Amino acid sequence: MHRAIEDVEFAIVDTETTGLNPACGDRVIELAALKCRGTQKLATFQTLVNPRREVSPGAFAVNRISQEMLRDAPPIEEAMPGFLDFVKESCICSYNMPFDLGFLNSELRLIGKQPLADRPAVDILTMSRRLLPGLPRHALWFVAQHLGFSAEQKHRALSDVELTWAVFMRLAGMLREKGIHDFKTFLRLFSLNFSALEDVQNQKIAEIQEAIDLGARLRIKYLSTTDAQMTRREVIPREIRRQDRGVYLVGFCCLRNEERTFKIDHIVELEAL
Repeated sequence: MHRAIEDVEFAIVDTETTGLNPACGDRVIELAALKCRGTQKLATFQTLVNPRREVSPGAFAVNRISQEMLRDAPPIEEAMPGFLDFVKESCICSYNMPFDLGFLNSELRLIGKQPLADRPAVDILTMSRRLLPGLPRHALWFVAQHLGFSAEQKHRALSDVELTWAVFMRLAGMLREKGIHDFKTFLRLFSLNFSALEDVQNQKIAEIQEAIDLGARLRIKYLSTTDAQMTRREVIPREIRRQDRGVYLVGFCCLRNEERTFKIDHIVELEAL
């Protein structure tokens, strides 16, 4: 039985750090998370973290977290277990998940723990880019203002998590309006579980190739890359094309009466006729 998006518990997370690159020794200095289900906020978590190194001037200029504020904060080996316990039952999300996940996994490796892998991890920035493709930029504060929220992005973990939650709720509402209610479909569009996404994409490619071999038509449900409209189309598939690090279905679109190109990761449903 498929789960609805509104029935899933999400943990929206954010990190503040000493700099931009964990590979260069930058560390987490603040962790925060907000758990929610549907439109209900369930709980929050926040802690400063003593990184045992200097905060870069650039990071301090953004988040205003000083060395003095961190002096009595717990080190990561004391702070991380509480964070992991807080998010353990949730689908984790963040605004720019590759950044936050990179730092979280770096910290986990440093204390001898396994990285966060093989679990749902959703990038809300990707949601914004796909559902609001016409925006000139997708900084959190800019998207929030576009969606009607007046709160500013303060670059402190808990306040940014609250703002991200507001944006997430609005974007999830847009998905409902497009008829996307299923959690599995949601993950196919926005998850960072790359191995699972690759399996789904390979399955789509196999189904498309079989339709090409059989001369069959395809019925697809497609999220447009230009205006985020959800359309149902019948397509006579011609080829699978790989270019610019993407994979595309090229075929004759019966709706537009012309040959079109479709990004395979934007195909929400696929059925051979």
